Amino acid sequence: MSSSFVLTFSCPDRAGIVADISSLLASNSCNITSSDQFADTSSHCFFMRVAFTTSDTMDCEAMKALISPTVSEYAHNWSLADANKPQRVMIMVSKFDHCLMDLLYRNSRGALSMDVRAVVSNHRDAYQLAASYDVPFHHMPITKDTKKAQEEKLYTLAQEEEIDLIILARYMQIFSDTLCAKMDGRVINIHHSFLPSFKGAKPYHQAFEKGVKLIGATAHYVTPDLDEGPIIEQNIARVNHAMTPEDLVATGRDVERIALAEAIKLHLEHRVIRNGSKTVVFKR
Repeated sequence: MSSSFVLTFSCPDRAGIVADISSLLASNSCNITSSDQFADTSSHCFFMRVAFTTSDTMDCEAMKALISPTVSEYAHNWSLADANKPQRVMIMVSKFDHCLMDLLYRNSRGALSMDVRAVVSNHRDAYQLAASYDVPFHHMPITKDTKKAQEEKLYTLAQEEEIDLIILARYMQIFSDTLCAKMDGRVINIHHSFLPSFKGAKPYHQAFEKGVKLIGATAHYVTPDLDEGPIIEQNIARVNHAMTPEDLVATGRDVERIALAEAIKLHLEHRVIRNGSKTVVFKR
């Protein structure tokens, strides 16, 4: 019985990388099932994602030890993942539950490879939704005085559950710089693409007043720079003069859930590699 893995890395660009990685895997009786690579001429960096199988069953740590000497010659930052192991996920939400509902449904139907360990919210509204999918719900209300303590509680929960990814599915609280640093590359957020044009309350109503023709949503990694982390996925929808603010809100929610679900899928399949303030995304 074989095992399946995904190798991802970035490194300074130079000749022979693809040949060496391919030879490495072939010499260890591995079969490459897909290979993607990109050379960024502006940063002179090379990015690669290789999915492969083994001829015999092997765990991830054993495979890492096998390929580490060669891969480490090229890249300091590289990762190997078991392609068949679902990532352990925490989903955070406030009052709007459309993204949470969509993710839980997709996961229940096998469209996303997630092991959802917890739903966390600063409100109680999503309790029944989480319970309907048999996911533990954690109510962590936030005030100015409790924010630091609740963040510590949240991080402890993430450590206890061995969380690989936190999804902010319309969670309307800002992570501290400290928490962003601790969870760097492991938190994905969704927001409307009006930023920075329409900040503050009721952005869709502000867009209505300006008569916009396109609305959209952006899914990105969370960094200390609010809503300016590396972008993973974006989506848009056309709107017209006959639509009410409520129509824009409804359309915007659809765009948000689709963009977030796609970003999560890409991340779970190890198709996203950070490139400074940007990302390289190897889509199917």
